[in-house]
This record gives sequence, structure tokens and C-alpha cells, in this order.
Amino acid sequence: MKTLLKRLTASAMAALILLVGSATSALAAGLLTPKDSSLATPQIRSHHVEVSIEDGYAITQVDQVFSNSNPTDLEAVYAFPVPEKGAVSEFTIWIDDQPVTGEVFEREEARRLYEEEKAAGREAGLTEKQKHYRFEVSVSPVRANSETRIRLVYVQPAHIDTGIGRYVYPLEDGETDDRALAFWNNDAVVQEDFSFRLRLRSGYPVTALRLPQHPQALITNHGEQEWQAEIAHRSGGVAVTDDSDPGVGGMQGESDPGVDPGQQQQPMRLDRNIVVYWRLKEGLPGSVDLVTYREPGKQRGTFMLTLTPGDDLAQITEGRDWVFVLDMSGSMRGKYQTLVDGVQRALGKLGTNDRFRFIRFNNSASELTPGWISATPEGITQWSNRLAASSVDGGTNLFAGLERGLDSLDADRTSAIVLVTDGEANVGVTDKRDFIDLMKQHDVRLFTAVMGNGSNRPLLEAMAQVSNGFAVSVSNSDDIAGKLMEFTSKVSHEALHDLDLQIRGVRVADLAPAAPSSLYRGEQLVVFGHYFGDGTADLSLTGKVSGTEKHYETSFTFPASATENPGVERLWAYAKIRELQERIDYLGADADSRDAIVGLAVEHGLVTDYTSMVVMREEQFAARGIDRSNRDRRQLEQAAATRRASVPVQNRRVDAHAPISATPRASHGGGAMGIEIIFLAALLLLVHAGRGRDAKRS
Repeated sequence: MKTLLKRLTASAMAALILLVGSATSALAAGLLTPKDSSLATPQIRSHHVEVSIEDGYAITQVDQVFSNSNPTDLEAVYAFPVPEKGAVSEFTIWIDDQPVTGEVFEREEARRLYEEEKAAGREAGLTEKQKHYRFEVSVSPVRANSETRIRLVYVQPAHIDTGIGRYVYPLEDGETDDRALAFWNNDAVVQEDFSFRLRLRSGYPVTALRLPQHPQALITNHGEQEWQAEIAHRSGGVAVTDDSDPGVGGMQGESDPGVDPGQQQQPMRLDRNIVVYWRLKEGLPGSVDLVTYREPGKQRGTFMLTLTPGDDLAQITEGRDWVFVLDMSGSMRGKYQTLVDGVQRALGKLGTNDRFRFIRFNNSASELTPGWISATPEGITQWSNRLAASSVDGGTNLFAGLERGLDSLDADRTSAIVLVTDGEANVGVTDKRDFIDLMKQHDVRLFTAVMGNGSNRPLLEAMAQVSNGFAVSVSNSDDIAGKLMEFTSKVSHEALHDLDLQIRGVRVADLAPAAPSSLYRGEQLVVFGHYFGDGTADLSLTGKVSGTEKHYETSFTFPASATENPGVERLWAYAKIRELQERIDYLGADADSRDAIVGLAVEHGLVTDYTSMVVMREEQFAARGIDRSNRDRRQLEQAAATRRASVPVQNRRVDAHAPISATPRASHGGGAMGIEIIFLAALLLLVHAGRGRDAKRS
């Protein structure tokens, strides 16, 4: 019998999202911790965050001032979680009251330069990436009884899905290695001033903006294309809020009094991510948006192309088998009851002909259920209770859990794998290429939640990609009901697979991703690349839905010069580096790929697994003959940002004359969307889609 496509029901995805609803806070980030543990930790005097989102990408600037109360100078390390698809472009230390921006070198060379400056007693800093989960910034010396000011800037693509934009400022460390956690002080508070300000300038109308876990935020808008969210906190003083504005907290228009302006405040804790949502106007068209950068007279330009399909993927029907592969390691302690509740809710939406299994893993993997269980009320109650009685402990043998789950599939039934984990593989098989090979051996789609800032996002995303599934990042500060709606709409509709993107008429090269694989309902396809020449280009995108080819096409113009967005060059470089790193992770390290990463990172000022950023005194840069290319690039980017802010918001759509799609883009629907309305709608979607079926793999 022909093997059926194995995909996921909306109800199964509901369990995946509900798992994180009450997860406990992880350790905070943003600490400056002495390497000598006998010394007092410098206090965070102030922490100021400025975020600008425009033209499809976000720039985040973090300024912090630390106070060293110790009578001696010290060396300290500053920790910061790796933002999703975030590329660090600037690390600056104030030396003699003047900002000095770092330059990027190969990792070993950067460490050597830092150690030499430190040994000489001169001010220096070093930014390194620690695998996938954390940047670590070494600073020496932090002067006795004085303050040290540092600044980090990073850039990342803006995330929009099903008409909802999402930005996360990561503060929860999220690391699951106990030895690493023991190094960090979990009492991260800002002693005096904390501020977070996000400015959104959208080429498309925005109807609402929301910070679900920060009701004290002041939300204002200056027309439907310009919005601002602000959190201001002054310890021992007054909260900087305005409770006369009806848009304080939540979506604008919701009633939330915020914080009493006369209330004395305690020091601000840095142990909760800040999540910001914005909702685009209902009924916007499917579109192609193009952002370019090309200096006048240069042969080569750089582009970011964003393709948003119309909502033309049909809803699907029919039930299936589904296998929950559940992380039972010690890091799930505190979240486990939420996991159980989520699974119970999902099972309750299944049809009576559906079946389920529970695979658990920590140091090893085992099956809780004795084979397939019919989704009857009696079966659901019995096995949900047994799941609730299970305990969590031990390490994370992710490979064993997946292997056991894949072996459980029935080739004659439509199936899905739902992986729920908050950590990384640290027991048994841990090599990325083994996980990819395992997924390639099975005709099944994997859907996984990337829970927490410390999760092995590159591994989980790679496995989902090769299976034509998807991975979703989830924060403890997310609006869980809204995320539930987002995922339900994906798995209850067909998807576009085997994508082929072609651009003709103007030569393009160095595309990233080089070979996009699939698009689910509401997703955008974002592609970076280089172009040569200018003029009209023809774009076509083809893919398959249930074995039937689907085709989109349009045309647009590449400009001869465009100077508004120099940051696109860094975004392109980072996207290419990600692809090269994935190649190394799967095929093993090779000199060509490593050299390519180093070359791109040094040229574009990016911190990677193989490159680091060094700050030293300006006279030492000059004495060593070091070119100040990253400083100059940052000055160019800052000047361009100032120019963009001084003119009206630009719409970057290029297909209005020949629309890519005849239908509007997917959305969750309009109207006032308070959290209660969102949650009710999510439940209705589950009831409707619980017996849904996806199309067969082409």
C-alpha cells in the first residue's frame, strides 16, 4: 500500500503550544560577572534598549553601565543570549569617556590581541560566541570604584507570520548545562534606570501593537504606519508611564491602567524576555517587497526580497496517527504539569478513529503507551493520568527519543511527529549530521517547538527543514493563545513544497537560502542575494501542493543605486554564514567552508563561531595598523538610519503593477482582539480542525 504523507493535526500542535504556557523563568542575562569569584559582582546601574524595525529588519542597541564597588580592578564577563537570526554588528566600550567600537578577527587572533592588551594593563574587550546559545563579552580592566559603559548592537530580519509581526528582546539565559549555570549570578537587577523603546515604521498599515507580559508598557501611534512601545523603570523613584493613554499595555484600545505613576519601584529584574507583537491591517494583498543597497558606481548590489503569498492554500480534512516525543529531562522540572495539561487538551480534540502514542526520553527513551491507543474518552483519561504520574530527571538523549518515535510509525496511516524539548542533545548521539540522516530515512514531517533561549535552535530547525516540517521559537513571555492560532492555521491547511525560485533579466547570485524548501500558510519567503546591473527582472516561484504544481510570477526593477539600507549587506552575509555553518555541521569541518565564514565575517563585521570582535584603545588600533572597517561601516549604517527616520515611511512593494497573487495574504481576522477573544477563537479553531487532514507529500 502506498506510503501516506505523515503530517500533524491541529490538535497535536495545540499540545505543543500549551506546553509552554506556565514555564518558569530561567536565569537572567546581561550580567557582568567577575572571573575572580571572590570579588563582588558589579551592579547594573542602567540598562537602555533602543529597537528600530523598518524595511523588513530590526536593529537592536543595548547600552549598559556597570559599577564596580571593589577596591581593585577586575576582569569580568558579560553574558547575552543569541537572538534568533541576530548578528552582532557592534561592541563598544567607553574609554576615556569616548566610545571605541570593536573590529572582527579570526577567533584565535582576536583572543591573542585581547590577552596582549589585558597583560599591558590597557582597556580592552572581546566578544565571542559560545555555540548557539550565548555571546560572552570579556572586559578588562573594570576599574575599581568606577563605572564601565558598554554597548551592543545587533541586526536581524523582522518576523511576520499570518499578518502578525513578532519581536523578542532575549533576557532569559535559558542554558541547561548546570556547570555553566553555576558561573552566572541569577540576581540580575538594574539598580537605577531601565528603559526599552521600540519604534516600528511599517510600509503596511498596522492596526494594533501588544506586549503581552508587560502591561506597564506605554503604546502610542503616529498614524497607522508608525508605532512606539516604551517601558521605563526608575528604581526608588517613579514609574515613567502615562495611565491616561488607553493604549497602555496590551493592544491599543484595551483597558489597562499600567503602573501607578506615583508608585515607588523596586529594582528592575532582567529575567523575562520582552515580546512585542504588531498586527497588520486585514485584507492586505499578497506581495513582493524589495530592499536594496548599492553604492553609486558600484557593479554589485545587495538585496533582501520578501515574498508574501496570498491565502490560497486550501483547508484539509481527515484524521491520523500522531506520536508525542516528550522531553522528560531534569530541565523540564517546573514545566511538566503544563506539558501534561497541553497533551490532555489536544487529545480531547481528536476523532474517535485517531490514535496516539507517548514516547518519553531523558538519559534513554521508552514508550509509556503499549502501542497505539484509540482516542476514546476512556483511553485519553487513562493515559493522560499515567503521563501525569511520570517524573522528570536526568539528561537529554534527544536522538534516542526521536529514533523510538520514528520506529513507532505505521506506514499505512497518515502520521506526525511532535517533538517537545527545551534543551539540547547532551546524552548519547549528539552530532547534528546523525540527526539529519535519521530524519532523511523517514517519510514524515517533524514539527517542533524551540522552547527557550538556550535551546539548540540550529539543530531543531535543520531537522524540521529536511522533513519539510517547521520549527517554532516560543518564549515564556509569548501570548500562548495567539501562538496557538498561528500554528493551528498552518497544520490545518495545505502547504507549498519543493519550491523553485527563479529571477531572470538581471543577473543575481549568492542567494541565501540557496534552495528554499517549503511555505506554510501565513509564512513569508525571505531571500538575500547579490545583483549585477539594473533594470527589469522577472520573478517566478513554483512549488507543489498535493502533487499539483502551483506558480507565482511578477516583475520588478533593480535600481542602479540605493543608499538607504546598508545594513542589508550584513544580513546577507549572516544568511550565507548560516548556510555554510549548516554544511559544516552536517558534512564536517572543511577548510574551504571555514575560510569562507571567516572571510565573510571579517569583511562584514560579524561575530561567529570562528570570529570574534576586539575593542582596544584607538591608539593601539593605530599602532598595530588595524583597519577600522567595522567602525566605518557602523558610521555608514547610523547615518543611513538617521536619514530614514527623517522622511516618511516607505513602502517597499514592487509588484503592485503585476501582483504576485490575486488573493489577500493570510491573517487571523480583524476586529478588537483582546486575549479572551484570541483564546476563544483558538478553541473554536481546534474544534473545527481537530479532524483535519494534510495533503499527501508530492
